[in-house]
Amino acid sequence: MGVSEDLAGYYARSGWLTRVAQGLYTRPGPLDLHASLKILELRISGCHIGGRTALAWHGIQHFVRPESPLDLYGWDSVRLPDWFAKTFPAVYRRKRLFAETPESLVAVSRFGEADTAPLTSDPERGLLEMLSEVGPRQTLAEARAIMEGAYGLREDVLLNLLGRCTSVKTVRLCLLLSRELSLPFADALFAAELPTKGKGAWVSKTPEGWLVLK
Repeated sequence: MGVSEDLAGYYARSGWLTRVAQGLYTRPGPLDLHASLKILELRISGCHIGGRTALAWHGIQHFVRPESPLDLYGWDSVRLPDWFAKTFPAVYRRKRLFAETPESLVAVSRFGEADTAPLTSDPERGLLEMLSEVGPRQTLAEARAIMEGAYGLREDVLLNLLGRCTSVKTVRLCLLLSRELSLPFADALFAAELPTKGKGAWVSKTPEGWLVLK
């Protein structure tokens, strides 16, 4: 923006800017979440808001706890910078759940379609990201309760994502819960050719017991 490092340092000493990290300045006052997330997008490949946070932002996870950390996903194995983590409780996970590239994420867009908003999973992607965490990080009971409110998901978007999904557990769990909950897209999912990897059962030990997905 035409401000050199020396000039930014002068502005910081004068109180016109606040230095939050090496080469990173903000106007005086609290950090803005959306602006901070856009900085992470520049520094972490494929970084976006996803999972339960995306569902909550889209109004699906109504009972989200105020203290719940932000769910962030990306392609790089990195640690969130201290300046961000100290201000915004967040959990970052390196995850490649779909056949895509970090420059062209599927079903990820600017929240509310505003140019200044951060990249956020669409509800369909957020649901599958949340289901992929069932086991050590996400209880099946909560996942099922959240999915009960997912009646408005777009069938075509969900089918596209499931067709690209690299996690057998996620695909099978989505099929299972959609049928158990009688969601309107359940029949279409079962009729489609999806990557469920054969007819054998997928079995995993979770804190709630054994998860068996046929």
